[in-house]
Amino acid sequence: MPELPEVEVVRRGLERWVSGRTIDTVEVHHPRAIRRHTAGAADFAARLKGLRLGVARRRGKYLWLPVTGGGPAAQTAAEGIGPLVTPSVTHGLAILAHLGMSGQLLVQPHDAPDEKHLRIRVRFDDDQDTELRFVDQRTFGGLSVHDTVPGDADQLPDVIAHIARDPLDPAFDDAAFHDALRRRRTTVKRALLDQTLISGVGNIYADEALWRSKLHYERPTATFTRPRTTELLGHVRDVMNAALAVGGTSFDSLYVNVNGESGYFDRSLDAYGREDEPCRRCGTPIRRRPWMNRSSYFCPRCQRPPRA
Repeated sequence: MPELPEVEVVRRGLERWVSGRTIDTVEVHHPRAIRRHTAGAADFAARLKGLRLGVARRRGKYLWLPVTGGGPAAQTAAEGIGPLVTPSVTHGLAILAHLGMSGQLLVQPHDAPDEKHLRIRVRFDDDQDTELRFVDQRTFGGLSVHDTVPGDADQLPDVIAHIARDPLDPAFDDAAFHDALRRRRTTVKRALLDQTLISGVGNIYADEALWRSKLHYERPTATFTRPRTTELLGHVRDVMNAALAVGGTSFDSLYVNVNGESGYFDRSLDAYGREDEPCRRCGTPIRRRPWMNRSSYFCPRCQRPPRA
């Protein structure tokens, strides 16, 4: 699943190519792509017609486009469906994108051939020759329309209000994170993957940050001192910024940016995916262990397990 760097790369592409444009038509090609929009495909398409896309935003792994305005189709009924819900006036609206395992938001020319797994097409009412496509091979991702949290400066969709800020957010509170980390009474990797504690970190970047910090993934959070937490956060930020600089991590063709290009951080990974390869610090072979239906990669010498 894409983590913070990959989602941020997509966000930047959306900001460049679709923010500020007004939606003309929406085509839903597969119902699973809008399953989180419980009112259905006709409502989804009608509510978005005539709306103007704001600047793309992100919190952790979550991506959304605030929308403003409203067209006549948003207040009419689709044939055979019944009355549609009028877009909220007192609350803002946002299109929330969940990329899942293989979701892609692509900006394509109108005449580009349809992708095999095209799920949603969004066309705009301007003279640019590009459209926005949601492509998803495994159909775990999707788009949905939600009210935003009243008064929130980021126009955060209300359904993700429980998601913590991410470590690249200027408003992220390091001291509060340390206090919460100590209270959780869990292990450090579980804490890093807890999106209500710190968002955007997934399995790949957790393993990379822990390798850089020389911390075993089962280290109890109750043992963390404030300097140790500060060091860990520094490595989390460093590895994510390094990944951002090269477009994120792509192990296959499923993660791409809005132009269909892959990232290259997989060439710079120190731990994740490097089983039996020598540790870049000490030369000891990297090990892989099953962990919570995933895998953890670590150096048995640099990242010694905690004492019982």
